[in-house]
Amino acid sequence: MQGTIATFDPESRSGTLLLDDGTELAFDADAFQRSGLRLLRLGQRVEVETEATGTISRVAIPGIG
Repeated sequence: MQGTIATFDPESRSGTLLLDDGTELAFDADAFQRSGLRLLRLGQRVEVETEATGTISRVAIPGIG
């Protein structure tokens, strides 16, 4: 699934993203850490992996992670 970064707090390493249908999802520091990334920018396109519960488990750059 893909979305666009809406918010990102570099201190807490968490944020929110908007899916293509407009649904807003939050991700925590653990999901960001699993990406191997150091920073996300607002408006950046990302791929996300989710748990069965709908919780984001990993954020990645399309084609990289």
